[in-house]
Amino acid sequence: MIGTKLAHYQILEELGRGGMGVVFKARDTRLDRSVAIKVLPHDKVADPERRRRFVQEAKSASALNHPNIVTIYDIAEEDGTDFIAMEYVAGRTLGELIPRQGMRLGEVLKHAVQIASALAAAHQGGIVHRDLKPGNVIVGDDGRLRLVDFGLAKLREKDADSDVTLTYASGPLTQEGTIMGTAAYMSPEQAEGRAVDARSDIFSLGSLLYEMVTGRSAFPGDTAMSTLGAILHKEADPLPPEVPHDLQKLIQRCLRKDVARRYQHMDDVKVVLEELKEDSDSGTLAAAPAIERRAPRAAPWRLAGVLAAAGVPESDSSFSSSSTTLTSAMCWERRATSLRRQRWISFWRSCGTSDGRASASLWRTAPRVDMAVSPWNALRPVTIS
Repeated sequence: MIGTKLAHYQILEELGRGGMGVVFKARDTRLDRSVAIKVLPHDKVADPERRRRFVQEAKSASALNHPNIVTIYDIAEEDGTDFIAMEYVAGRTLGELIPRQGMRLGEVLKHAVQIASALAAAHQGGIVHRDLKPGNVIVGDDGRLRLVDFGLAKLREKDADSDVTLTYASGPLTQEGTIMGTAAYMSPEQAEGRAVDARSDIFSLGSLLYEMVTGRSAFPGDTAMSTLGAILHKEADPLPPEVPHDLQKLIQRCLRKDVARRYQHMDDVKVVLEELKEDSDSGTLAAAPAIERRAPRAAPWRLAGVLAAAGVPESDSSFSSSSTTLTSAMCWERRATSLRRQRWISFWRSCGTSDGRASASLWRTAPRVDMAVSPWNALRPVTIS
């Protein structure tokens, strides 16, 4: 078709192709602008009901006005060829930009916020994407991201078996028969052919985020069926330790197989991602997962000093270096400290000071000696010559 005209669009070059059609770069001769033309195969729209559903979905997508959703200009038919004219974006797909080792954290969050923002807008408009994958995310040369193929997934869902049979993980450019609802990014309910809602897109976003940070699929498989089996019955491998803990939690929650335990609204995911991006930009986002903080254990030699100062022999059955908790250790230390205070007061009284308050004041100003170094020196009165 290159060099020919489709209505008032001059076809210039082929941009890509897949099971749902061929995309061309074209020139709108009326408005003198570049556009993308997607020509749909005849067998996909031969069924009047399926064609009606496609047109309705495309109309809904064209009503979405969002900077991260590709703009649909026209839906038309020319000489028996059905096509969609849409915004042309100079750039590359997200699949082409994800390196084997995964993307840098700043890039992940920059793209993730835009994807979540676009999906949240679509969900508010009553549209579920149902085919979110790297190949359907175009990153423009200006850094702005666009989602494409809104509504096409619904056209493919005439029956569950066709989705399962023809689905397979795709690379940057999908091959014929491999993009029928890409298996690697399907939600469990979608893989089972059940009714889906906006939470299905949340699972797909989790799969996409996993791949962005690791460079590999969350649910790898040699075939479409093995991939679907992994989605239904296996958990994704743990994320690398350098992935921030809060981002790990977000991805893990998106990938929960039980829809009731996922995020329930894309707006919530968007808010969390925005906060993570703000922390990352300011340098306050932890570069490693949070480590469980445990109460410090008192060193055995310190406990021994405390107990000795308190007059408790090591053979006392109430003490065991392997089982004494921090709480009991603190109790013994308070007991030793109280004994120490009493001996200081007795010492000053023996020096002629009868005012107990004065003695207590002297106690408060007395130097503290670490009982771990010499517990008995801390408690023995000092002889004043």
